[in-house]
Amino acid sequence: MAKLYKISPNGTDLLVDQLMIADNFWSRAKGLLGRKTLAENEALWINPCNNIHTFFMKFEIDCVFIDQKMQIKNIVENISPYRFVGPFWKSYSVIETTAGFIELKKIKIGDHLYVVD
Repeated sequence: MAKLYKISPNGTDLLVDQLMIADNFWSRAKGLLGRKTLAENEALWINPCNNIHTFFMKFEIDCVFIDQKMQIKNIVENISPYRFVGPFWKSYSVIETTAGFIELKKIKIGDHLYVVD
């Protein structure tokens, strides 16, 4: 399973050690549908994707929209079920996490992320 890191002035910080990757039509269409929850150490990277919806979801999520260089372009916190978010034109993909994750990990626009398989 892939891992998600944030580059910081002090080095790197592990954000997620169970990063699921949705990079084909079916996995992107399914997303987090059917899940009852998402653990703090889990996230879904939908690639490519610059907007999302939370129709039929059962829990709130945070979303981190990034460009092709993995720089954070937009952040949306505590998205309730049955909402549309985006599109964000400078974003290429999105990482969906559990609600509260962005505040907990002190993620901000401009941060750089990277993924290790």
